[in-house]
Amino acid sequence: MLERNSVSSTTETSPLRVAIIGAGPAGVYAADILTKADREFEVSIDLFDAYPAPYGLIRYGVAPDHPRIKGIVTALHKVLDRGDIRFIGNVTFGRDLTLEDLKKHYHAVIFATGAIKDAPLNIPGVELDGSYGAADFVSWYDGQPDVPREWPLNAQQVAVIGNGNVALDVARVLSKHADDLLVTEIPDNVYQGLKQSPVTDVHVFGRRGPAQIKFTPLELRELSHSRDVDIVLYPEDFEFDEASDEAIKTNNQVKTMVNTLTNWIVEDQDTGASRRLHLHFLHAPVEILGEDGKVVGMKFERQELDGTGNVRGTGEIVEYPLQAVYRAIGYFGSELPGLPFDARRGVITNVGGRVVDADQQHLAGLYTTGWIKRGPVGLIGHTKGDALETIGNLLEDSASLPTPEVPSEEAVIELLEERGIDYTTWEGWNKLDAHERELGAQATAQGPVARERVKVVPRDEMVNISRAE
Repeated sequence: MLERNSVSSTTETSPLRVAIIGAGPAGVYAADILTKADREFEVSIDLFDAYPAPYGLIRYGVAPDHPRIKGIVTALHKVLDRGDIRFIGNVTFGRDLTLEDLKKHYHAVIFATGAIKDAPLNIPGVELDGSYGAADFVSWYDGQPDVPREWPLNAQQVAVIGNGNVALDVARVLSKHADDLLVTEIPDNVYQGLKQSPVTDVHVFGRRGPAQIKFTPLELRELSHSRDVDIVLYPEDFEFDEASDEAIKTNNQVKTMVNTLTNWIVEDQDTGASRRLHLHFLHAPVEILGEDGKVVGMKFERQELDGTGNVRGTGEIVEYPLQAVYRAIGYFGSELPGLPFDARRGVITNVGGRVVDADQQHLAGLYTTGWIKRGPVGLIGHTKGDALETIGNLLEDSASLPTPEVPSEEAVIELLEERGIDYTTWEGWNKLDAHERELGAQATAQGPVARERVKVVPRDEMVNISRAE
């Protein structure tokens, strides 16, 4: 049976039982803030995740060659390793545990399920073979256990649509030589797939100008660190209006990125590398072109800035020969069973993290945080602000939260065992973590580079390692 590390009780009353659905940064931050909050009662927190492993976006949504961002794992690990938050993995909300189950066992439930679907791009040709969602590709190269193990990497010329950090991640992984990713935790099947890729040119297309890009300076600079990959820029794409000039003057991040781009033009990045990464601005997607059901090119309308930093079409149409298109125009949240959902924004309907119905009435005991609360915008650290607001409102409501029928910590575990759910634990994650690190040590001994870990991908293998006696 799963046991919580001993936590001293501060009151004579039973603890406030809270379930958090989603063990990514948003869920862990919410749990951490709740445990540290100024309160007069004990709390008992169960942190559920659909995956057998914790960390959510950090493990399955960040490119493997991002060691600084993945360093967030260290902070999350410290929180979960304290023993006052119980991790329960490999449990899917709506299937293994329903909303009614959670209401029966907890005073409050916080949904922190994030956003993992691609936002739609509604243009002709999007359904063609060779047109992919960036979120699906990210899930593949990060070893998400529920996606196919193979990816069709057979294009020489590839487009990535979008001007955010995910677009740059996808472009960098596509253009990078697979051997240069061996120092990361890249799964073996992903390495083998990328090793066979015939790609020569990756084109990143953004609708607005260089001063309006949504990258961060770190992401942009990382492009130039790829071995044997030239950065290609086009002077005709470098247009600045009054709003652009103001942004460059007043925003250090914009200034840094524009300076980086303009320096690259001046320095001429053409070294004769075997692969090229093209950055295009002021290109609005019009149509993905196909023949025999397959992508063969893409059509764009050239844009111009309108003085406010926004763009308008010029009527000029340009075409590029391509064999694959990756849509990286944003993520979108998924509806959860039994919860009100804003289909336009892709979020659980809420006010300040309190889940509300169509009449804006709070559904007692139900809360949300992170991307499924506010939409998939901002950096990982921004979810701390979401969590602070949500936890503040939960504590404000604490005296009026509904009383669960079966609040004991053991009851929900007994329910999972009765249903035959092979749940995983924090102890199990530590076993899996150690196993992946051992695989990395073995690969280091056999290969040309040091590898910190090799990620285990199949769900059943993750579960078996985690639950092994």
